[in-house]
Amino acid sequence: MPPRVPSADGTVGAAMISSPKTMAATATVAHVRDEFQDDHVHCVLIVDGDVLLAVVERPDLTDAGPEEPAVSRGRLRGRTVAAGEDLEQVRLAMLDQRRRRLAVVDDREALMGLLCLKRTGRGFCSDADVRARAAEREGLARLSDSWLCRDRDLGARATALTGAVQASGDA
Repeated sequence: MPPRVPSADGTVGAAMISSPKTMAATATVAHVRDEFQDDHVHCVLIVDGDVLLAVVERPDLTDAGPEEPAVSRGRLRGRTVAAGEDLEQVRLAMLDQRRRRLAVVDDREALMGLLCLKRTGRGFCSDADVRARAAEREGLARLSDSWLCRDRDLGARATALTGAVQASGDA
């Protein structure tokens, strides 16, 4: 049996990500596929206001056309959990079902958060983990942009030098 995972109050609500990314009900399959380009995205939450309409996973889109409404491809059954559920029981069920994400909803299906089981199966991602990963990606993007700018500057200078050398040879 996997080791027990402690939480502040032992409920799903105590361990969930409180502000997961969502997409509007108008999202197409193409929009969702774009989100899945990020390896960290395991599912896409489709909402209308605060009400969760569907949880879409990669296999849901296998034979879908790009302009189809994504909401028609997802489902809620088996992909949601209540905030008051026992965290350890839910974790064990997630391990058994090989599921790493569950949308956390209230009794009227309003989205409250996302429960994200870590790859090890021993704990859950936190809001702080998500913020740190976003900051890391932002830092890498800035670094990449600065390298691209530097490379463009070098390319422009090389082109100018090549033109100058060719012009001097023509003289």
